[in-house]
Amino acid sequence: MKLLHIGWACLVPFAHGLAADPAPALSISPVHSSGVWQTGDKIVWNVSYTGGNAATPTKIAYVIKRNGADIVLRDQVNLSDGRGIIEVQTDTASTLLLETTASQPGKPVVRAASGAAIEPWKLAPSVPLPDDFDSFWDSMVSRMASIPPDAMLEKVESGRTGVVCWKITLRGYDGTQVQGQIARPTGTNKLPALVIFQWAGVYPLKKEWVVDRAAEGWLALNIMAHDLPIDESQAFYDHEASTSLNNYASIGNDNREKSYFLRMFLGCYQAIEYLTRRPDWDGQNLLASGASQGALQALAAAALHPAVTGVTALVPAGCDHTGREAKRQPGWPFWIANAGSGEPEAVLETSRYFDAVNFAHRIKCPALIGLGLIDTTSPPTGVFTLVNQLQCPKEVVIMPASDHGGTKNSQAPFQTRAAAWRRAILEGKSIPLISWTKEIAKPSE
Repeated sequence: MKLLHIGWACLVPFAHGLAADPAPALSISPVHSSGVWQTGDKIVWNVSYTGGNAATPTKIAYVIKRNGADIVLRDQVNLSDGRGIIEVQTDTASTLLLETTASQPGKPVVRAASGAAIEPWKLAPSVPLPDDFDSFWDSMVSRMASIPPDAMLEKVESGRTGVVCWKITLRGYDGTQVQGQIARPTGTNKLPALVIFQWAGVYPLKKEWVVDRAAEGWLALNIMAHDLPIDESQAFYDHEASTSLNNYASIGNDNREKSYFLRMFLGCYQAIEYLTRRPDWDGQNLLASGASQGALQALAAAALHPAVTGVTALVPAGCDHTGREAKRQPGWPFWIANAGSGEPEAVLETSRYFDAVNFAHRIKCPALIGLGLIDTTSPPTGVFTLVNQLQCPKEVVIMPASDHGGTKNSQAPFQTRAAAWRRAILEGKSIPLISWTKEIAKPSE
């Protein structure tokens, strides 16, 4: 990659120990509000610094990382009256992550980040798909097909008029259970189904996660990522997180038939299978949804079970496990860096069977993908690579100002589009997909 330095700026300020009033701040506006550029473009940001009563700094330090990994430039940008312009050029399809720091005596340090996507439609997998990827997962699905869900339902108070709710337990893989909650509006109508998968961590499920969707008209199922009861005390989950589920993502990470994610993904399959057997499912609409680890599960569910008719995946984790092979930052759970005592070659090989990028070609239903250009947990390079492997109808929401957690409501654009998808399904309409193609993605500004 050839990188021509002309200057630089930032997006999305965040600060440590900000004074209440006045607070120093960095304000950045990219020339291309989409965050997408073509190779050879001059990538430009306008930057301004306001420092309250303190003198404005004349320089701001910054570092640029290519694909979230390699530092390609470390320098300072000059400010005049608190304003500056940062420009850079690159001739390689990639993403760039900018991290900036501004400091003044007597004022807190202000940090900010910005991203850019350069011809992201050209980003390819860091290593090829395993030759036996499909046969391995087909064999796992065949095993699950021989295990009936055998749902056990326990009715609980929904807390909302017109909604009924149950705790649910299903038979899972290899003697485990899939535990969760399900809700629906009262009545006998057949309903579209929604499955909600959970982000990483060990915690209880909140009843409103299904009750609120059921009140809208969904047959809503929400499952725990772990084989745990869903409504114990926080102390219970804290204990599990520090003992049996400590660093659960690394459990079995050097053996594809012992990986913690095998049970998790097959549990997703079983959740979908259960919904298809319910007499109150409309038989036509089954939406899988989630964020981060939940998005990874939603994508796996869509790849493994043909009944899924749509998937919405916000900042999907589990993309590009092998990214370091191409000098790229992998996504959570940072499979290789988190290898622990596993044999490195076995860990690397196992990771390929649980990479969202490798599941992508199996997904046939419409997919809505949201990614943040300053996300370091689900780096955009890996998510773009996932998008490029999808062979289904797809919509991509690029959020230039979004980190993984959606600071300052930066993930609102994705939430708006996901809500539009859900609303259309409830109204019996086609998914209002805004197709993402190279031509659409190219900047027009």
